[in-house]
Amino acid sequence: MRFSQFALFFLLCFVACTPKMAQKQYEIDSSNLTPKEFAYQHQQELNSTYADKEKSILSETQREKFIQGGYHPFFPYADKYRITADFEVYDNPKKIGMKTSTSRIAKYKIYGKASFTLDGTPYSLLLYKSVSTYPGYENSLFIPFTDLTSGEETYGGGRYIDVQIPEDKTKIVIDFNLSYQPYCSYTTGYSCPIPPEENFLDHRIIAGIKHVDLH
Repeated sequence: MRFSQFALFFLLCFVACTPKMAQKQYEIDSSNLTPKEFAYQHQQELNSTYADKEKSILSETQREKFIQGGYHPFFPYADKYRITADFEVYDNPKKIGMKTSTSRIAKYKIYGKASFTLDGTPYSLLLYKSVSTYPGYENSLFIPFTDLTSGEETYGGGRYIDVQIPEDKTKIVIDFNLSYQPYCSYTTGYSCPIPPEENFLDHRIIAGIKHVDLH
């Protein structure tokens, strides 16, 4: 199976945000990889994309700073943050306007809710589906979230996770080790969705990407 990391977000950003570069995406063949190997490959591809002069959204000064600084920092992989959550798919998804870092309002449907437990405490996240339809991304869902690391080890504007609609719509895997940060955390000129307050987790999600300050 081949899975396109960040591709949907990049596509939405290319269409709806101030365009500074063409859509970029990459694919990882996950068929023979363990979850840890997949996360590691995901991180390497993310670093490679931002370091690549032809693909990066970064200015040349930022790109050089990014490379000299050792690329993205990540939390160590943790199995506990790859969660199989109970999944409630809403029969009549509500259309909402999600605030962004600009005056633009991003249009989504609230596709459903994932409920899970971390360290004995119950949490939930809303999963969103873009109102706009793009060929090849019909099954993509978007999870913007903030947590107790936001503004500390991670970007204050939150992090994102992309998942696919599962065949078994009663369960869904959310891997926080695959979280990434929005374009706006790197540079100006983009309109990035702001995680709604419903997707704040009162927990330190020490998995996935850490913030790298290139400003």
